[in-house]
Amino acid sequence: MSRFHRTMTRPFFTKERISHFEVFDRHSEDALEKARVRLSQGYAVDFQDLVSRFTLDSATEFLFGNDVKSLSSGLPYPPPSPSYPPLPKPSSDKHPSTRFVDAFLAGQTLSASRSPYGPSWALLEFWKNRVLPHRAVIDEFVEPILKVAIEKSRIIKESNTTEKGAHELHVTLLDHLVSQTEAGESTGRGPRYCTVNSLSAKGLALIVLGQTASALTFAMYMLTEHPGIAIRLRAEILQAVGMGSPTYDQIKEMKFLRAFINGQDNFTLACYVALTSPAETLRLHPPVPFDSRTSITATTLPNRPTASNPEARPFYVPARTNYGVYVMHRRKDLWGPDALQFDPDRFLDERLHKYLTPNPFIFLPFNAGPRICLGQQFAYHEISFFLIRLLQRFARFRLAQPTEGDGVHAWVHLTMYVKGGLWVWMEPASLDGDVDPPSVTIQ
Repeated sequence: MSRFHRTMTRPFFTKERISHFEVFDRHSEDALEKARVRLSQGYAVDFQDLVSRFTLDSATEFLFGNDVKSLSSGLPYPPPSPSYPPLPKPSSDKHPSTRFVDAFLAGQTLSASRSPYGPSWALLEFWKNRVLPHRAVIDEFVEPILKVAIEKSRIIKESNTTEKGAHELHVTLLDHLVSQTEAGESTGRGPRYCTVNSLSAKGLALIVLGQTASALTFAMYMLTEHPGIAIRLRAEILQAVGMGSPTYDQIKEMKFLRAFINGQDNFTLACYVALTSPAETLRLHPPVPFDSRTSITATTLPNRPTASNPEARPFYVPARTNYGVYVMHRRKDLWGPDALQFDPDRFLDERLHKYLTPNPFIFLPFNAGPRICLGQQFAYHEISFFLIRLLQRFARFRLAQPTEGDGVHAWVHLTMYVKGGLWVWMEPASLDGDVDPPSVTIQ
């Protein structure tokens, strides 16, 4: 069933669709403007909450054609502190999107709590499925959109339109799945069949946005810890893009941005640092840190001969061998003696060819092989686009209360996140687009 859903979904993620940045541009502008206003009021911003809302709105619009408008509910205020002005009285009105966000987070946390029990989790929830009520809230959002998509497909089919190609880029993933399941109608299982597949689309959407929000959160943490890297990134961005909206080709050419986020190409090792899955941030802080695998029986893995190792033989893997991404990304025997240090230049200098090029599967933030994340390029472009827009508007970053006092504590449900949020100060950049001198610090 997993292979069937992947086969149906894969054709949707074409270069043309994932490089259509209008959705990213609109929602990133909304998010960063709300952050600017909140900062100007004298309050820090929970960056994790900000990018979670940005990715939620972007992903639901891209994949469903309708976004949940979580940014319109407003950003949270920090806990009371002498560092901030008096907090405004909280509103008693609950924004409609809050129900969706709360249900998503609760469902994600409860689903993750099942992992230690393996297939036996169902016994612990024999009398009551704890995730089901939260899934029902999400379905309230999805089901009306599904009905519209089915009706839209029916109208197009009956009209025999010849203008299909002109509207290709405006087709959502849900539209694509409905069109792929049209044959089900003749067997009497069409609408329900589409419902099952819409849930598959929803799952993909939420996994992608979860990974993207996690990556952006820890990217910001690295910017607060390494101000020199923020200066280098901003210099490259202003040189390549200026203050305008970045294009697909411009993002592709930004080498240091790729090293900061970075990634691997699925087609050839020679282009390893060229496009898709995100990394020095994702190497140390993979969004799904415990995405482990265990071999059921003894097997072998291919090992291609190279110029440096012409007599390479397949790797023998004993039964019950386990690997985990988080540990593998930090191993000194795989990444060198500085494996625990954050250094994007490892994807640009001789270390790339010493460690990563001959052994590309040491870097798996989005997995690899037949089960590689289908949305990895979508996620990479979303991360890159938001970071570019962020560094065009803001120049320096530091932690704020309560994160500054409590520290950054990584936690995990289905994806990695910062417990308690990532509260930061972000200083606006100069209006003329110049790179500010590194000697200036945030007050």
